[in-house]
Amino acid sequence: MDRPELPKDADSISLADEGRATRLLMHTIAELWDAIDDLTRLRPSRWAHFRVTVFGSARTAPATPAYDQVKDLATRVAAMGCEVVTGGGPGLMQAANEGAEAGGGRERNGSIGIRIRLDFEQATNPFVERAYFHRSFFSRLQHFTLLSNAFVVFPGGIGTTLEAMMVWQLLQVRKLYGTPPLIMVGPMWPDLVRWASEHMRSAQTAFADPADLAIPRCVDTVDAAVAIIGDHHMRWAREQAASAGAPDAR
Repeated sequence: MDRPELPKDADSISLADEGRATRLLMHTIAELWDAIDDLTRLRPSRWAHFRVTVFGSARTAPATPAYDQVKDLATRVAAMGCEVVTGGGPGLMQAANEGAEAGGGRERNGSIGIRIRLDFEQATNPFVERAYFHRSFFSRLQHFTLLSNAFVVFPGGIGTTLEAMMVWQLLQVRKLYGTPPLIMVGPMWPDLVRWASEHMRSAQTAFADPADLAIPRCVDTVDAAVAIIGDHHMRWAREQAASAGAPDAR
């Protein structure tokens, strides 16, 4: 955003003076974005928990194969000591939060929901222990990326695809801390990756590098997804232990 100079010839600006009022507003908004950008650079020296974000359809009913798969994955990663992050709504989000509760034992703070205020699909599912609410998709997706050490994408619609593509793009440009894995589970995602490979790396186009198209890790089973998460969780745990034993850098 171009930042216009602040009007400096008056202590106050009338809202009737649309030109100067608009310049003041634009300048202030640009300053706010700078502050947000600076704050997002902050990272704790050590994290209390490894966090796994699960994306998937809000429309999938309980007691279906997809629901049971997501619940199984969340149960198993919670048993590793991981926290589970979802959109906090129904469907596969609920399955993940339910699984986190089942796998977390007595620890009741391991299931997080990051919500968006909508006119439909509003209710936070009953298995969310901590809920955060956003008015915009932008800030909500930013919250996911700041919070997560791994992303798992199950079948879903436009919203799920948007979330997966945003994480993919941020990994491409190396804007995610610690290079978390992007794991896509099920038969719908290999077609998306093949489409991207065909149209972004054809004989006529070079819209992406081969490494960009290798970022999503498409797997068929929950077992494969859990194995990838387990590898990253062990590496993360070693790094956390190393940082705990290192002297403070001053």
